[in-house]
Amino acid sequence: MANGVPAAEDFGKAGGFLRSPRKLAGYLLAIAVPVALWFAPLRLEATAKHALAVASFMIIAWISEILPFAITGLLGCYFFWIFKIVRLESAFSGFTDSTTWFLFGASLLGIMATKSGLARRLAYLVLRRVGASYSRLLLGLILTSFVLTFLVPSGMACVVIMAAVALGLMQVFGLGTGSNIGRGLFITLTYTAGMFDKIVMAGATTILGRGLIQKATGIEVYWSVWLLAFFPVAVVVIFFTWRLVLWLYPPENEALEEGAAFLDSELKKMGPWSFTEKKSLFLMLVAIALWATDLLHHISPAVIGIGIGLLAAVPGIGVLNEEDLKRVNYSPIIFTGAAISMGIVLMQTKALQAMTTVMFAWMRPLITNGFTTALVPYWTAFVYHIFLGSELSTIATSIPPLMDFAKSNGLAVLPLGLVWAFAAGGKIFVYQSGVIVTGYSYGYFEARDLFRVGLCLTIVESLVLLLLVPFYWPLIGIR
Repeated sequence: MANGVPAAEDFGKAGGFLRSPRKLAGYLLAIAVPVALWFAPLRLEATAKHALAVASFMIIAWISEILPFAITGLLGCYFFWIFKIVRLESAFSGFTDSTTWFLFGASLLGIMATKSGLARRLAYLVLRRVGASYSRLLLGLILTSFVLTFLVPSGMACVVIMAAVALGLMQVFGLGTGSNIGRGLFITLTYTAGMFDKIVMAGATTILGRGLIQKATGIEVYWSVWLLAFFPVAVVVIFFTWRLVLWLYPPENEALEEGAAFLDSELKKMGPWSFTEKKSLFLMLVAIALWATDLLHHISPAVIGIGIGLLAAVPGIGVLNEEDLKRVNYSPIIFTGAAISMGIVLMQTKALQAMTTVMFAWMRPLITNGFTTALVPYWTAFVYHIFLGSELSTIATSIPPLMDFAKSNGLAVLPLGLVWAFAAGGKIFVYQSGVIVTGYSYGYFEARDLFRVGLCLTIVESLVLLLLVPFYWPLIGIR
């Protein structure tokens, strides 16, 4: 954790060899399956078969989390190279892809917003403006989470920022972990943090999904188009989450006037806006303005992200220093580069076609129109995510073959990819996301709370997409 911002989501740490049956099975499969594929008498070119063998090691290791995600990715790229499956520049090609460096720029912006205090000040201001009753605080929490997604491109960081505010409120209210107010506040700030960074192109998962879609299809996926595509979902989800949590967790005391005093006190402690906060806000607004208008100037979101991120680190202009650069969590950046590299190698060696046949051929008869394009991939990805757990491994292991499947079958490539990437936001179990684990660790809600809230919101999101994909998306150019 640096500057109050934890490491990027979903980066599992290697456990002991015999710590769990899952770990043991992961180690065994990560060795046995690649060896079996390497020597199997498959009707494939040797390079394609060997690429599949190395990719199977990466996929199994990511699923079972026997190694940190970044280490697994680097090992896979190294194996592609030393076994002469592809040349060096192809084995590590993901590290020269703009997506990888977009994530680096976004990480710098997140550290800037947190270090300067800008994110925390905005959280207090929004909550103070909305009101002090439980229902208003809950709505303010949801709106603040959405606003912070634009400034802090990490769901886990948003959880930590908002949890600090919620813990202060709980202390003022004199309520403990068993209260409905505590359950309502923490399940809301946790789930929305993980959900909004799928609606906005923020965080490692969304940026990786966008990069893989773009690399596989050659279609430029603009930041503004992504936001336009899913913004109606945000509107519905904000209102529905608010009403759902109020219904599931009615407050012990609706009138919480002490909350207003607490927010006023915290804002007073922060003092007037500092020059650092103002610079941070200016740089963030420039980035958001450029992202929101990329359809007009056609500057890649990655170029904007890395440009503003580096500007934030220039002495005298930005607010970051050398120590801040050292504290950047490079694991998600390395993982993203490795995941893109794997997809490129599989495409170059034509091994991707074999994966496509195994994983997605059954879907072809079911996807016949806009409604089934919204429904089938959404729920398929939802189930797929349950078994893989990690959002990042879900996206990294499935998007390349999915895009190849769509192209080879004449399906609408971009809508299919967007629906699949967005479906990673639907969660009903704690282990499915580092964001959820972070919120759960505060002890204010239980696994069953996540299950019922998550299932309701997943269904609502699916219903909204059922209307957006066939009717709204074609109007904004997503076909």
